[in-house]
Amino acid sequence: MLRMDFSRINRSKAIFHNIYASDDPRAYFSILGDLDYMIPDVAEPVVRQILAAKASATGLKPVVLDVGCSYGINAAVHRFPLTFGGLRHRYARREMRAISSETLVSLDRNFYAAWPDVGLARFIGLDVSVQAISYAKSVGLLEQGIVADLEKEALSTDSARILRSVDVIMSTGCIGYVTEKTFSEILDATEKQPWIISFVLRMFPFESLAEAFAKRGLVTERLTGATFIQRRFRDAEEFESCLASLAALGVDATGLESEGLLHADLILSRPEADARATPLEDVVTVASGRGRPIGPRYVHVESNEGLHVALEP
Repeated sequence: MLRMDFSRINRSKAIFHNIYASDDPRAYFSILGDLDYMIPDVAEPVVRQILAAKASATGLKPVVLDVGCSYGINAAVHRFPLTFGGLRHRYARREMRAISSETLVSLDRNFYAAWPDVGLARFIGLDVSVQAISYAKSVGLLEQGIVADLEKEALSTDSARILRSVDVIMSTGCIGYVTEKTFSEILDATEKQPWIISFVLRMFPFESLAEAFAKRGLVTERLTGATFIQRRFRDAEEFESCLASLAALGVDATGLESEGLLHADLILSRPEADARATPLEDVVTVASGRGRPIGPRYVHVESNEGLHVALEP
């Protein structure tokens, strides 16, 4: 039933398959950027808090599997002091548009290597796009990458081996394209009971995934009182279709999707003991206005000389 619902809902949802067929992310940033795509940026502060809680619980740097990772953008904005918006402007430069993919990959490898890695986790990626995974690995955003469509095929032995060490599974937009079938394949390959961070568009029901997770001993919590903007609607058809899907689910779109923006919920699934020890509301604090353009601000900087104040542009 869930897969049928996803298929119906997706009929009028914007399709972006072509942007993942390129050897580099220029088309990805151009097309999604034109729709004010922002979920990597608005999700990152929350992901960082959850990964910090996971690391605190285990004492280890977690291994994250990004499902539907595309070109490794979630890894980029988590590991480095970068944003989707900033990267979009980088690739929009005429000089960047004129070069070959091979040259761009070489430049991007050096670009990311030049930034301090402030990440709390190591990243593995899963995507159906050979080109996107190849890029993300080549420029150093992902340690390992898996190319597979787990809705249609089983994990290979080599891919299953890569997933054994996964501590956290995350997705910021793939639910609706993938179902519990993909996540079941992943969970069957892991040695641990991972935490699952899901940013799910509100028009997609989550019950079947929660049931699949519960069978594996995971409880699911949904953050209340906050939503996360993904992007603007592509056109009137997508807008009206989304509102109709929400109405069919009994979800009120007033002040959210009705204002022309796709909104996602944060859902966290993890072992019951972990959820009891630190409820989701104790793990995550949402700071409104974090992503808005602002002037220079004072920040603390830790250096060899100790903690001091700096003005950050």
